[in-house]
Amino acid sequence: MARRFGLLAVLVLVVAALFWSGVHNLRKRRMQMQQAQQAQVTITKDGPDAAPSAGKLEGKAAPGFTLLDTSGKKVSLADYKGKPVVVNFWATWCGPCRLEMPWFEEFSAKYKDQGLVVLGISEDDGAPKEDIDKAVRKAGVSYPILLTDGKVSGAYGGVDYLPETFYVDKTGTVVEETAGAPTKDEMEANIRKLVAATGGL
Repeated sequence: MARRFGLLAVLVLVVAALFWSGVHNLRKRRMQMQQAQQAQVTITKDGPDAAPSAGKLEGKAAPGFTLLDTSGKKVSLADYKGKPVVVNFWATWCGPCRLEMPWFEEFSAKYKDQGLVVLGISEDDGAPKEDIDKAVRKAGVSYPILLTDGKVSGAYGGVDYLPETFYVDKTGTVVEETAGAPTKDEMEANIRKLVAATGGL
């Protein structure tokens, strides 16, 4: 009888442990999903205007800007007139931003002969430059990284989501824009469209 009782107690403990483990794993998965969603889409507006407004600048002139890069050098969009330019808004705390940066680096090299230029604009307002440099080095990025002045993102429609990317042709016109991280294939398709619009393909 005592043996049966002991066996029953062990079974109850095993079932309870399995149940607790399942609940714990479920909570952990939910938390990870929430964190991933928060990292992927960072909304800076509230209310009905919070949804991504894709195409807000497509077909229009890309707003000009002059910003400092991480070495303190002034860089202007106008410096690259006549070339296909990718303007990418990102931040060190944005997981999808860090994911796509090596792709931009790869395509920057792949389409260099077609004149492709990638400009990354860090939206880390107030963050130490050392933190931005560290994130850039970790991503293996060599294209120019510019520091926000808090105004350029507003000129580009508010940049409600990060990452947000604008593909600017040789005439300074936005031919494509994306909110959130695309797949690598989608990114290359956008770059090919941009290079073709600039007469490079």
